[in-house]
Formats: sequence, C-alpha cells, structure tokens
Amino acid sequence: MIRRPPRSTPKPSSAASDVYKRQGLGNVSIGSTYPEVSRDEMLSKLNKLKQPFLKNFNPDLNVRIDRIKRIQTLVEENIDAFHDALRSDFGTRHEQLSLMADTMPVINNAKDALKNIKRWVKPDKRKPNFPLGLLGAKAYVQFQPYGVVGVISPWNFPLTLSIAPLIEIFAAGNNAMMKLSEFVPATSDLTEKLINKYFNENEVVVINGGPQTSQSFAGLPFDHLLFTGSTNVAKKVASEAATNLVPMTLELGGKSPVIVGPNAKMKKSVDKIMMGKLLNSGQICISPDYVFVPEGKTEEFVQHAQEHVAENYPTIKNNPDYTSIIHLNHFERLRDLISDAKSKGATIVELNPAQEDFSQQEHHKIVPTLILNPTDDMKVMKEEIFGPLMPIKTYKNFEDTVSFINQNPKALALYYFGDDKEEMNNVLDNTSSGQAVMNDVLFQFSMHDLPFGGVGPSGMGAYHGHDGFKNFSHKRSVLKGQNILAVSYTHLTLPTKA
Repeated sequence: MIRRPPRSTPKPSSAASDVYKRQGLGNVSIGSTYPEVSRDEMLSKLNKLKQPFLKNFNPDLNVRIDRIKRIQTLVEENIDAFHDALRSDFGTRHEQLSLMADTMPVINNAKDALKNIKRWVKPDKRKPNFPLGLLGAKAYVQFQPYGVVGVISPWNFPLTLSIAPLIEIFAAGNNAMMKLSEFVPATSDLTEKLINKYFNENEVVVINGGPQTSQSFAGLPFDHLLFTGSTNVAKKVASEAATNLVPMTLELGGKSPVIVGPNAKMKKSVDKIMMGKLLNSGQICISPDYVFVPEGKTEEFVQHAQEHVAENYPTIKNNPDYTSIIHLNHFERLRDLISDAKSKGATIVELNPAQEDFSQQEHHKIVPTLILNPTDDMKVMKEEIFGPLMPIKTYKNFEDTVSFINQNPKALALYYFGDDKEEMNNVLDNTSSGQAVMNDVLFQFSMHDLPFGGVGPSGMGAYHGHDGFKNFSHKRSVLKGQNILAVSYTHLTLPTKA
C-alpha cells in the first residue's frame, strides 16, 4: 500500500458543500445541485456512442490498450485533486482511505488489464462433436463487444465503482455512458471534467443529474447496464431496463454475516472484523453487517472491540481518520436503527474512547456502536446497515449459524473466522453467497483474479479482471465447417432403442 503523510489541516471544502453548511445541512448533498437531464438529450449522446459500432464492431487491440492507459493516466495525474474532492463530499475522509479504496484500485486494475489483455481477447477453442472434428470442423467462442455499456455508480466509493469498471468495459471493446452519484457532487464534477479532457464523446460520456435523470438513464436502450447500489433501487432500475430487454450486471449488497467459530482466536478475529466494519464508517457493500459469537463469549468480543477502537480511533469527533456519514438522511436512518433496537430490548454499547459529545458536530459522525442481543423483529436485523453499527448474536450450536443464514436472503459476502476445517467446509458447502472469505474481511474485492458479484438479492453477474472482461463481452459461438465433403443427414444412423 502506498502511504502518504496526512495533511496537518484539511483543505477548504467545495463551494457546493459550503452552501449546504450555511443552510445547516452539514455535508449533505441533494439532487438539486444538478439540473435534470432530459431523456432525449441522453438518447442523442447514446446514439453517438453507438455510431462507431456501425462501421467497426470489433475495436482493435491497440485502441483498447490506449483507452486503458488513458484511464490510468487520468487518475495518476489527478490523484490529489480526487482526494480533495472526496474529502469535500464526505466532510471528513482521510487521504489514506481514498488512496487505498478509490484511486489506487483504478491504477492497479489498469495495470492488471494491460498485462493480460492480449491473452483475454484470444478466442476460446472448443471441441467439435464427432464426426465433425474428424472432418476438419473448427469450433471456438469469439469475445465480442456488446456495444455501449451504461454505468450507474453509487456514492460510497465514487471512483472504484465508476471509473474502475471502465477498464474492463474498454478491454472488452465497448464504449460507455456513466451516470454518477449526485450525493458526491465535487467528485462527480471532477470526474466529468477529466473524462471530457482525456476522452472524446465517441468513447465515453458522463451524465450528472438528479433522481429523475437516473430513472430516465436506466430506461435507455443500452447494450448492457451495470448498476451498483441497494437491492430496493435495483428493482426499479431493472424494471426500467426491462422495457428494452437490456442485459444487466447488478452489484448490490444485503446483510453480510460473520461467524466467529468456537475456537477462533478472538482478539485477532475482532481486530479484523472491526477494521472491516469501521473502514469508511461501514459504508461499504461488503462490510460485515452482523456477527455470530459463541454463547458466553460476547463480553470478550466487546472488550477486544473497545480496545481496537481505543487504539485506532482514540478520538472520533474531529478525527480525519474516521469517515463521516455521507448525508443527513442516512445519518438519521442509522440513529433510528439504534433507537428501534434499544426500544425493543437490545443492549447498546457505544465505543467512544474519549467520551466525546456528538450532540453538536460539524459533520455527520456516528460512533462505533455494538448492539447486543438483537431480535429478528428489529430494523437493524432486517435492513442493510451501511454504517458503523454491529449487531452481535450468540449461538449454542455451530449449525444454528448456518441455518439462520440460509433462512435469510443470500448475502453479497459471508465471513468465517476459525481454523476448524469441518466448520469451514460446513460454511462453504452448505451456504450460498456472492463471496465467501475465511479469516479476513473486505480484501476479496482487491483480488484481480477473483470475480466480484452477488447472487439472488445481492446481485447478478460478476466482474473484475478476466471475469470482468468476459462479463462485458458477448460470447459468440463460432463453428467453421469443413468444405471438402458434403454430409447428408439422411445418411446418418439414429441410435436404436435397447
């Protein structure tokens, strides 16, 4: 990981954020910062992106490589500007987090694609059925661009989930049209400006607009659509896309469970779990959502969690290492989850080492909060949390954890901590999730050679690396018959019944 020393004082926020603060809204961003873009205007831009495919449906390898290099250069040459924009949009977000989670993933993904693209684009040879193979027939899969891929990206990692997918989209030979999040206006404005600088309107187009623009965007006749966001919004996006039968990749979320095995090393497990939970203040689709601990070990988990927070976040209120909640509505939603759990009997443990008062604060920060003894009727156990709240459930028998997970919607990620191979295989063989991670959290996202995606309510399709190239490619079957002999079906002998 690249490390840079933190600035001693944060840079001034953008003009847009200053307006919000003068209005008493903190760092909230609302759709009114952008005018709505009409469907006709977006359709005109989309048609221009489709024009190149009428002349050349298979862009040259050098064209694809050049585009990927420009993505890499775009981020490398403007890395500080991106970090400043991200800090402005979130209120507080440390440069190291933005480097680790937004800018460097784009650069690293580009390097990986440039290293492997010549291998990716080669046809995948297949074996013709007998007797066609003997007669000289050839069969293979041709990886062909879809055409124009639409990208609807969220606010939590605005570069990783908008610019990074362009790498595999371009590697597959597609053009792209992007709808960026209105909740991070400084980052979205900068992204649009730089895309327009490094690319032309026949390659990629950025759309910035409000909620109505997003709805109209989803209904455009793309050749493929990538949406990253919540399951509820995905249903609306899929409904709009269905009017044109647009194939989709949905990267959603859900409640990603963590199982701490009976013999797991508790301190090491808690340190990793809490690191994953508090990165970006839990505003991550694969963040640990709730945790199972063996009966009788809750106090030990709580103690190690307190120690972890005290060591890594000795103060929180004005600590730039601790990310703000993105906007007021989300902040209030998280507070409501805590209130609901408390009113229904849960024990609330705030991890606030310096005992700071958060009743008045410039930014929307919520301290790490453990919710003990949660029940299934609590909102915190029904909704994806997307914040620094951690419900802790206990179990007597390990099988109870697997049973509970299987009775609920399939998650984007599932985490297990422990060294018991039988338990590990039980989790792997008897549950379903987009990803399964043993003794770690989050880092599956950074693996170039692992597909990233969900299953069922947590998504469909997967990308990253070679799997991303294939995801954004039409896999066309090609059969080249021999031209020496003529074979008539009337001479073929059907199998006789026994």
